[in-house]
Amino acid sequence: MDPNSQKLLLASGGKTPYSGDIALGHELSPYISIYSWSAGFGTKYSDPGTLPTGLVFGVAFSPNKLAVAVAHANSPYITAYPWTSGVGFGAKYSNPSSLPAGLGYSVSFSPDSNSIAVTHGNTPYISAYPWSPGFGTKYSDPSLIPIGSGQGVAFSPDGLSIAVTHSNSPYISVYPWLPGFGAKYSNPSTLPSGPPNLGSSVAFNSNSTAIAVAHTTSPYVSVYPWSAGFGTKYSNPSVAVNGTGYSVAFSPDNKSIAVGHEVSPYVTTYPWSPGFGTKYSNPSTALPGTGLTVAFSPDNESIAVGHEASPYVSAYEWNAGFGTKYANPSTALPARVFGATFLPA
Repeated sequence: MDPNSQKLLLASGGKTPYSGDIALGHELSPYISIYSWSAGFGTKYSDPGTLPTGLVFGVAFSPNKLAVAVAHANSPYITAYPWTSGVGFGAKYSNPSSLPAGLGYSVSFSPDSNSIAVTHGNTPYISAYPWSPGFGTKYSDPSLIPIGSGQGVAFSPDGLSIAVTHSNSPYISVYPWLPGFGAKYSNPSTLPSGPPNLGSSVAFNSNSTAIAVAHTTSPYVSVYPWSAGFGTKYSNPSVAVNGTGYSVAFSPDNKSIAVGHEVSPYVTTYPWSPGFGTKYSNPSTALPGTGLTVAFSPDNESIAVGHEASPYVSAYEWNAGFGTKYANPSTALPARVFGATFLPA
């Protein structure tokens, strides 16, 4: 083992450190930037041969690590590529034969990598396709479509449900996943107190027992037990999120939850047990602007936040709280980062 790997292994308590990639969707060309990752940003991969056609709001790797997809502002609204870690982008997959209806906000692969879903600005607000790899014939729309522009989308890790956040009440709709949409589950008895924002706004925890929504009105984040339907909303955190919630994520070990939001400190994190614990201290190196997207690394050792001001992404060591900020990427990002995700382990 080389000295650097041995140092990383000792620092992680004997666990094999995560080594993979991080994908960032952003406002200006090339719209998607992917970097190698090993306890910090490595070298940026070459841009894809065919770029997305506008601002990228959402980005997702397939769980089998063989594809990366982005939801973006201009037609065809979703773009997908083969992905090989250590090599980079393959030639863009053909567009789906039935395109999403309007601006693409968020994208998610099913846990078995056999389906892909994208939320968008016009009815039916959510479109889902078989993935084989490449887009198959669009699944039928849900019988009860979301009410208003589709924002966030997430499959539950057990593969049994798909959640969509949207711009009008009840702000979240969840369906059984068959594959294909089943009959919509009943709304939560206590609704989120306002619409979600910009796509990255819904998350299941890794064992599919909780679902979280970031939204525009206080308390800015709402979390519910999940068991083929919504349970009673968890109590709000005792120290509130400060301003509109843009993004929410559970750590893979289910011990923490993070919210990216509009007002300083721009990212707020809590223990999760289940339910909110006492807020973790803010990072010692503060974010420079609104936290637009947040993601934990698969080994629970790092957290990345995309934000409004340069350098547009900040990443930190994570150990039940913020550690030292990692160095910024050596190849700088050109503009605001709206989507962030790590390659699955």
